[in-house]
Amino acid sequence: MPVPLPSDSDVVVTQPDYDETVFISQGLLAAMAPPEGPTPLQRTLVEATAESMTGHTIDMSSCRPIDAATFAEGMARRDERFRTRLVHLMLMGELTLVPLPVETCDRVTSFARELAVDDEMLAVARGFAQGSLGLALIDFERNGYTAAWDPSDTDHLHTSGALDSAWEFAVDDDDLVLRWCDLINCEPGTLGRAVFDFYRARGFLFPGRPDSAPPLLAQHDWVHVLADYGTTVESEIEVFTFIARANSDPRAFSLMAMVISLFETGHLQSGAGLFQYDPGHLSRPGMANRLADAMRRGAQTLDGPDFLRVDWFELADRPVDEVRRRFGVTPKSARAVQAGAVGPFDPGGISPFQLEMGRAMATGEERPYDGFGAAPA
Repeated sequence: MPVPLPSDSDVVVTQPDYDETVFISQGLLAAMAPPEGPTPLQRTLVEATAESMTGHTIDMSSCRPIDAATFAEGMARRDERFRTRLVHLMLMGELTLVPLPVETCDRVTSFARELAVDDEMLAVARGFAQGSLGLALIDFERNGYTAAWDPSDTDHLHTSGALDSAWEFAVDDDDLVLRWCDLINCEPGTLGRAVFDFYRARGFLFPGRPDSAPPLLAQHDWVHVLADYGTTVESEIEVFTFIARANSDPRAFSLMAMVISLFETGHLQSGAGLFQYDPGHLSRPGMANRLADAMRRGAQTLDGPDFLRVDWFELADRPVDEVRRRFGVTPKSARAVQAGAVGPFDPGGISPFQLEMGRAMATGEERPYDGFGAAPA
């Protein structure tokens, strides 16, 4: 029987104390674990998330089992938004499993049901568990972040015409290319000039040209600069986690689910119109702390922004620090930096392939190459 949502007078909105953090963490692990028990990655993710989001350091080496009904009763005074975020954390841990057991999928679904949460990504996880990867991809598009896409919803992308699908390419749009090229005229230190340098260092082609990224995906390049994340695969996990957690629309969680499925398990073969699967990156040392910190930073942004729908060109001439203050973007934690979190203009903030692309572009344009501080680790 689902536990009803609390009344306005009964709801608890304060940050979890230590005891509630332990209880929540035990429930998360109980839900997401495979039949043989939680994996080391799942334990590390839960511990890192607990510390990053609540400030409490916990040890999940031993875990008291909690069933769905008991867990939901413990969350009786938490509202729908809080409960939905808990289900997202269960799904995050569940989606790290290869293969994904049907038993785990059933358990997470039962926890969600008892919490009175119905999230579309539950169906995606079930598709993975049943081996229906094609159907899961359809569910991503139909139920996730891009579900509400409308072809006329392109003003913030500045494409010359409407895009029929969210991740559609715009390969012959001279006006769009010129708009991006014009960022070179922004003053040094501004967001627009930083994004221009970001593209030039990596040899990225501006949207509107053949072989460029879809205009919607290019929106996240501004966030790489805004949130100070590099462009290795590990940094892509960070930036999409930041974007997903910042957005007040729970469907944005699908963006985080996408990068886990691409860059940890390979459940997805492709995503966002451009990315190709490259498994094993989330389980690398330090990545749990980096992901958890990106989640914290996203949660601390102001007013639940949808960073993929911001008209960044309106902010291009503003100093980067000013735009960060506008959105409430906080610095990376010392733990995340120690774990390897770097910015786009730092050593380690660019891949060797991107470096070669940037050098090749510079040679083709007969200019010296400048990485603006970015270099492979």
